Amino acid sequence: MIRHIVCHKYNDKAEAEKIRPMLLSLKGKVPSLKDMEVGVDVLDSKRSYHLCAICTFDDLAGLNAYKEHPAHVAVRDYIHSVMESSVSVDFEV
Repeated sequence: MIRHIVCHKYNDKAEAEKIRPMLLSLKGKVPSLKDMEVGVDVLDSKRSYHLCAICTFDDLAGLNAYKEHPAHVAVRDYIHSVMESSVSVDFEV
């Protein structure tokens, strides 16, 4: 299994509350996406990111299919238009 974790910082933290349901809507639309959790930061410290998504895939092929799926691309394009920065990590579990 592959775990994909991504954290976003937006130009305006309020975007996190808009984007959370957009990301969660991908469950059931992207066949290779086995599970997803999305959380909005509750501390809002200087070092915090505004949102974190944790996704699970069977394998790297599934992660790559997710990255190119039209539903994900639409959400990703919006996120990139309001994002200040992001970090991610992908690892085997």
